[in-house]
Amino acid sequence: MIRLRVLGVLPDTAGSSVNVAGAAPLSSPASGLSISDQVVPELDITYFFTRNVAAELILGVTRHHISGTGTLNGLDIGKAWLLPPTLTLQYHFTDFGPLRPYIGAGINYTAFFNQSAANTSRAGLAVTDLHIGNQFGAAVQFGFDYMLDRHWGLNFDVKKLWLRPDYSATVNNAIAVTGRANIDPWLVSGGITYKF
Repeated sequence: MIRLRVLGVLPDTAGSSVNVAGAAPLSSPASGLSISDQVVPELDITYFFTRNVAAELILGVTRHHISGTGTLNGLDIGKAWLLPPTLTLQYHFTDFGPLRPYIGAGINYTAFFNQSAANTSRAGLAVTDLHIGNQFGAAVQFGFDYMLDRHWGLNFDVKKLWLRPDYSATVNNAIAVTGRANIDPWLVSGGITYKF
């Protein structure tokens, strides 16, 4: 089975930590990160081991803008591309006619690439270097296919990923910033299904 969907990536960044060397006020719990939402196309490949049990792999890339919150509000930190392949083991319910709900759980590996610091000044601060570490995370999902005929159907899917990569940055070419970005995104998607 393959699916082509429109995917909304909705980060939940509450609890992200910021530690600024030599600048305790900026390291306060009130400092944090904001990561932009994104909508992208996504490809899904699903292989059925039995009528009910399947494995799903999703593929797509997203580009996100990162900025500061709290005491860092308005600070433009930078941008990064994410490649977040996610593999889940699913159970499909087949007792509801054309409606085929499913649940799943699995693992995600997110690679961050083409990372770039904003290098724009705000209140005398400018992020001049940025690095976000790649990260494994857990994933759960629920969704359904509504089959229009033997091969074609409509799909709706929701996933929750737990993704908390470490990051490092440099401010004004001198001040070291480290922390953990609690991205923890929701992935909400809808599209078409083709079953072989």
